[in-house]
Amino acid sequence: MKTLLVTGRNGQLARALAALEPRFAELGFAWCQIGRPRLDFDRTPTIDAAFREARPAFVINAAGWTAVDAAEAQEEAAARANDTGPARLAAACAAADIPYIHVSTDYVFDGEKGEPYVETDTPRPINVYGATKLAGERKILAHGGRVLILRTSWVYSAGGTNFVRTMLAASRKTDRLRVVADQRGCPTSANDLAAAILAITGRVAAGWRDAYGGVFHLAGTGDATWHRFAEAIFESAARFGWPVSALSPITTAEWPTAARRPADSRLDCGKLAATFGLRMPAWEASLGRVIEEMQS
Repeated sequence: MKTLLVTGRNGQLARALAALEPRFAELGFAWCQIGRPRLDFDRTPTIDAAFREARPAFVINAAGWTAVDAAEAQEEAAARANDTGPARLAAACAAADIPYIHVSTDYVFDGEKGEPYVETDTPRPINVYGATKLAGERKILAHGGRVLILRTSWVYSAGGTNFVRTMLAASRKTDRLRVVADQRGCPTSANDLAAAILAITGRVAAGWRDAYGGVFHLAGTGDATWHRFAEAIFESAARFGWPVSALSPITTAEWPTAARRPADSRLDCGKLAATFGLRMPAWEASLGRVIEEMQS
């Protein structure tokens, strides 16, 4: 069997991909997931060593810096995780002529377009996190090779650190929460994201090469504000008897954070559908499945 190297170990996407290991085996891939300390984007030699050790036929990068506010004060560390480290891995993949899937973010955009972003729109990040992800995209593409960049949005899952878990934890401590209602995006289940990556991997493994070097938007179908997202979380959780809080909508100005967020970072996923025939599930349905998963 050919080796599939997946970076990262404890992140939401890495865990969701690991749950699909048997499905990747059906595609003919032996699973090899490497995280810190064996592969650490903070330590360049580990990238090269892990690649040589694994001798992969395919690489999926599920590692990266996702702490948006913390990146403002730790720009160099965020850059290593989102820019120079993934680019180093891309260079190794290009030299070996093997496919490389890299996951990026809607935060490469400034949120001022007023409608969903397509892949050809000009990125203009407004925070360090988005800037480091964009720099990584550009360096990865510059290496050439068989690379696919997937931009996603507002990722959540039953585990890890994410908005769904934050809201449910907060509801146990207070009976009213204030949530920003003037930022809009596309909530995306990590399980759906992993399933889409599995499908893309299958197409590539079957010999598809048409859009290497391309960027694709891959996010949950539909959109929401953070406030509407929180409402849906509580509506779903209440069906399982979870305590939920009342919600008050507020503006971004009323909830200052270290990093600015784009006001409207919705992603148009039409290119993904046209190229791969993939349409992500509606985010509300996926949210219900994740809340149910949290009960087990």
